[in-house]
Amino acid sequence: MITQTLARLAGTRSGRVRSALCWVVVTPGAVWAAVRLPGLERGPLVQALAFTPYVAAWSLLPPLLALALRRRWPAVVAAVTAVALVAVVAPRALGSAQPAAAGPTVRVLTANLLAGSADAAALVDLVRAHRVDVLAVQEFTPAAQAELDRLGLDRLLPHRQLNPQVGTPGSGLYARWPISDGGVRQLRGGWGFTQAYGTVAVPGGPAVRVESAHPAAPYAVDQVGYWRDDLAAQPPATPDGPLGILAGDFNATLDHAPLRALLATGYVDAADAAGAGLRGTWGPYDGDPIPPVTIDHVLVDRRIAVRAVAVHPLPRTDHRPVLATLALP
Repeated sequence: MITQTLARLAGTRSGRVRSALCWVVVTPGAVWAAVRLPGLERGPLVQALAFTPYVAAWSLLPPLLALALRRRWPAVVAAVTAVALVAVVAPRALGSAQPAAAGPTVRVLTANLLAGSADAAALVDLVRAHRVDVLAVQEFTPAAQAELDRLGLDRLLPHRQLNPQVGTPGSGLYARWPISDGGVRQLRGGWGFTQAYGTVAVPGGPAVRVESAHPAAPYAVDQVGYWRDDLAAQPPATPDGPLGILAGDFNATLDHAPLRALLATGYVDAADAAGAGLRGTWGPYDGDPIPPVTIDHVLVDRRIAVRAVAVHPLPRTDHRPVLATLALP
């Protein structure tokens, strides 16, 4: 009798330990999903949410642990969490159906030059090798402009709307074809980033308004407000009007609610549409062991078909250029 009682107590204690272990493993993912799905990121959670694809991959493990330990409710919560996170992340690797578009092909490349320090020769080689038609650059400096032209960018992409500045605020837009209605947008963020824009006259197709996007970075809690303001200030899509493309360093991933709100105006993320939405474009940074995240994007009007997206290395910058091959309606 005493032996049986002790065995039951030991079993109860062991069950509680297993349950506690399961909940410790399951709860972080469940909280992450509860923040990500409704877009509740605030403060330091804004930075954390950029790593949602990694959390989605990890979320597949807690259900297995809970099942192995025969803990029903932890298993249920873990399974729901995994399904929710994988459902919002996996489509980025699968691609989506594209609109019928029989217009001309346009190749758009965006590159953050890290205060002008990026390898100018490598960038010009990318433009030449991939027959880039439109190039958007961020953190664009007078020295970078001079070096790019010395290397022949002025002959490859002779039309431009440029705002080079020392440091990180500068922006530029280059094109193979004429640019009209050009200008420079001054953002409110603490870094004072600017965004060059213009309407590109594509031969045999409709004109396209292109802007080199660069909202503020939420690198600290006191910068998150600027980040939200700058993303909210981006030009919305005009589904019933002219075609538009935003290409640049958005300092946001598809797991951030402000970027999803911008997409909801009528844009499509080209990498997401092409099944390349999980390719990291930023990081590691300053040698820190930060897994790459996808913060550089080419957002296109939903009437534009995305044929392909590639992410390329570029020496001496912490960003990777994104090349989108598009077909206009």
